[in-house]
Amino acid sequence: MLILISSLVLLFSALYFDLRYQRIPNKLCLLGLLAALILQVYIDQWHGLGQALLGGGAALALLLPAFYFRILGAGDVKLMIAVGALSGPVLLFWSIVYGIIFGTFTSFVLALYKVGWSGFIKMARQGFIKKNDVSKNSGLSSNTENNTFSHTVSKKSESTSSILVPYAPALTLGWLLACYLSPDIGAEMANEISTKFFAFF
Repeated sequence: MLILISSLVLLFSALYFDLRYQRIPNKLCLLGLLAALILQVYIDQWHGLGQALLGGGAALALLLPAFYFRILGAGDVKLMIAVGALSGPVLLFWSIVYGIIFGTFTSFVLALYKVGWSGFIKMARQGFIKKNDVSKNSGLSSNTENNTFSHTVSKKSESTSSILVPYAPALTLGWLLACYLSPDIGAEMANEISTKFFAFF
């Protein structure tokens, strides 16, 4: 249960920073990774250390392509490396799968919240404009100067058609769902919550 609580604290801390400042601090990810190694070794000795390394390595292997293609930021990858070290490779894998599913909806909702419905429609339309279309429509592709201008206009259109959407909410929801659906962890969490609930009353 200690590992689950630590994972939850790490994810919700990252969620706060990502929503508030649009970034996840490196110190938070490093602290989470160190905590994962210490806890895993303390609870399960060498086997725990192996699980931590496998979980962190799996996160790196699975999410590095997403970072390369600019789908996820570096902070998201570092966060999931720490979460993988805490949770192990199996739970980490399902967390990422469910996180991708949740990401479809959370990205839409957050983008809609930031720019509004009209801004979202405009952003979606501009996202389908090709760079060549600008030069063809304006007739400015005859010389080097005009090509440079066309490229600048295209860059402006590209920048206005993109928006920075935090992915920590989707990753957090994915981890929570993976824990809930896990036969071992879900039962443990339900038992712990019910025990605390009845003890309170």
